[in-house]
Amino acid sequence: LRGEFIEVMYGSYLYNLMKSLKKTFDPQAVFNKGKIVDTPLMNTYLRYEVGIESPDYKTYFDFSAQGGWLRAIEQCNGSGDCRKGIVFGGTMCPSFRATGEEKDVTRGRANILRELLTRPRSKKVFNQKEILEALDLCLSCKACKSECPSNVDMSRYKAEFLQHHFDSVLFPPFRTVMVANMAAVERFGSFFPKLYNFFATNHFTSSLIKEIVGFTQKRELPRIMENSVEKYIKQSKMPGKGKKVYLFLDEFTKYNDGATGIAFVKLMIALGYDVVVPEHFESGRAALSKGMIKCAREFARKNVGLLKDIVSSDAPLVGIEPSAILSFRDEYPDLVGEDLKVEALALAKNTFLYDEFIMREVDAGRISSESFTDKSLNIKLHGHCHQKAIVTTEFSRKMLSLPVNYKVEVLSTGCCGMAGSFGYEKEHYDLSMRIGEQSLFPAVRSAGDDVVIAAPGFSCRQQIKDGTGKIALHPVEILLRALKSWNIYCKN
Repeated sequence: LRGEFIEVMYGSYLYNLMKSLKKTFDPQAVFNKGKIVDTPLMNTYLRYEVGIESPDYKTYFDFSAQGGWLRAIEQCNGSGDCRKGIVFGGTMCPSFRATGEEKDVTRGRANILRELLTRPRSKKVFNQKEILEALDLCLSCKACKSECPSNVDMSRYKAEFLQHHFDSVLFPPFRTVMVANMAAVERFGSFFPKLYNFFATNHFTSSLIKEIVGFTQKRELPRIMENSVEKYIKQSKMPGKGKKVYLFLDEFTKYNDGATGIAFVKLMIALGYDVVVPEHFESGRAALSKGMIKCAREFARKNVGLLKDIVSSDAPLVGIEPSAILSFRDEYPDLVGEDLKVEALALAKNTFLYDEFIMREVDAGRISSESFTDKSLNIKLHGHCHQKAIVTTEFSRKMLSLPVNYKVEVLSTGCCGMAGSFGYEKEHYDLSMRIGEQSLFPAVRSAGDDVVIAAPGFSCRQQIKDGTGKIALHPVEILLRALKSWNIYCKN
């Protein structure tokens, strides 16, 4: 836009030298045509034309703070920060780092979205294959939400577009429906865990299931855990010291990773807190990741309705799976609708990830290093993408440093590449592993046998296992084992 002023700034003599240099090395003007010399006037080639109204799309998410969905997409100013390489750290943008293609980066997706939503090439706006192809490799990691200088939230734009796309077709893809409703399938399977696990682990039946759903044969299907967190809580005697937390028992912990849930309960009880699992539904994270916003909205509205009157600063809602619990703070307020928005925002203020809550209690003097061992341990921590985007890994680092001789290194790793079901999907498996190989897998492999790998994300731990063969622990499991009372318990 400002190219027409270069001659004014540098003078005609230098400007003509620039033109001569350009003509010498690029006589056909094929490189960056019209960028520095012979640029068009700044009031030409504008994206928006006078008298042409932009479409006003009715959206599922509330984009009013940005002036609407198109204005939100317009937040991308083309700076290209999303094209940074691995050596610059951060997470944005994992798919671009693997493919090197502009269409697979946040800027490319934003450009395609705003161009084809503003000037669609088809009457079926939400069936345009160019947009669907550009969004296909978005892992919904949310790195752009925090690392982009304009805070472009491509994960949300992707979900919004996909729901409109599903509205325009007869049926969403079978795999999309299955993933979005996986918790319902596992809820049914939890009544017959041994039978469910037989089908999930038997070579013939699991291969058949993967083929039908469209999953790669190179992954193991998640199993239903037989150790119920809720059952453990019912059998446990609570301290009764007036300190209480409401545990949001997310769908991943409830059905696939009960051991981690029980570890959190044991940790809280040992530190003097009563743990209660209030009535609630699944988080809706799987549905959001697949663009099934209508389904996710139902869960969001039900959860806000059930929890708004019981959760408070004194009895907060705490979760241990980052992508699930952080939905309350990230998507819910803009998803539940105007009639519940105020309640959703109030609930979000008293909703914490496990490490945030523990460090809040440390700052308040209710938890201290005195409760933990003075033995030494080296820990390498891989943060969850949503944790890094919405909170920070600093709380987990501080929490794991409560044992005075624990040394915690936060790995400078990007997205693990699993991203929920993304790494399970047949056509995405290879890319998923390439993303893991960018920084995470090498960092884990280089860790000595005396180093503990910590990762709060259920998918992250699965990806680490599949990519390196090493077992990563949730930070609450590590902190539980660091309790002085835990060491006494183990000796007895």
